[in-house]
Amino acid sequence: MKRLRFLSSGYGRGMAFILLVLIVAAGFATAEPRFLTQASLSGIARHMAANGLAALGLTFVVIVRKFDLSLAGVAAFSAMSMGAVIAAGFPLTVAIAAGLLIGLIIGGISGFAISRAGFPDIVTTIAVGSVCSGLAFLYTGGRSIFQNFFQSGITNLNDARFLGVGVSLWFLVAAYAVAWLVMHKTRTGLAFYATGENPNAAAFSGISTSRYVALAYMLCAAFTVLAVLLILAESGNAETNKGANLMMPAYAGVFLGAAIMGGTSVISTFAGILLITMLLDGFSLMGVPYYYSDGVVSLILLLGVVAFSDIARTWIGGLKVLFGQSGTAGRASGGQV
Repeated sequence: MKRLRFLSSGYGRGMAFILLVLIVAAGFATAEPRFLTQASLSGIARHMAANGLAALGLTFVVIVRKFDLSLAGVAAFSAMSMGAVIAAGFPLTVAIAAGLLIGLIIGGISGFAISRAGFPDIVTTIAVGSVCSGLAFLYTGGRSIFQNFFQSGITNLNDARFLGVGVSLWFLVAAYAVAWLVMHKTRTGLAFYATGENPNAAAFSGISTSRYVALAYMLCAAFTVLAVLLILAESGNAETNKGANLMMPAYAGVFLGAAIMGGTSVISTFAGILLITMLLDGFSLMGVPYYYSDGVVSLILLLGVVAFSDIARTWIGGLKVLFGQSGTAGRASGGQV
């Protein structure tokens, strides 16, 4: 029981996560020595930045106990929108502002429909994502956009480095630091958690729960736009499938991190997305097809949720008590005989 209590503590969970990361790194390094090279670690950092931003936005939605399945559609439409603005010759700042504005509008539509109109979150976000995916084809009919990309300076977001580390990773760390301060050191963060934990009690205490649900969806869409911006910077062009692979790592990072750390938070999402990105990049480096690696990551997510969940530990603890009592009873009866 003491071991179970240690694992459920924050310190124990942190140590378990570090051990898990070391095991994964050692396993990939043994199977593929290139995994720990500078080039491979730089690739992990770049991919973690994009996946991490999408997961950070999704964290707000999960905290208010909702789901958002529109990430791929929002990513596709915002990618083509920013690409069209860049191709038209506008500065990069204008393209980023246009993408963020589109993301906030789309997130606001989903948030309003769910929080005010009472529409189901899963159905609503699937519909919104499908509409956005269709709108992405209006710009070029499905052809890629690459005009003015190198002249705009967008690729510098992928190539620039500070203190030997890619700027995209610094941007990710800064975004998580700000999000942590907001969620854990301000009344706004408390309102987000209260909205998810008990919306009725939160409403009676004066919190506008519908406002925070809508804000969660707007933040999710905005961070998805920033994530796809980094993907555009890496590829140097805009296509309708940009960001199509963001949703699975984002959800896996949020839920695996919550399972390991004992709850949904900014820190748990960062931990989860680090582990998921290591797995995806490790399998890719080994030449494992994406459909196998996605399946393995999904299985690891399921096992992680089961292994680290409070319900599983309670069940295991109950079995230990049950078998312990049975063994004690058996020894007692044997002594009486």
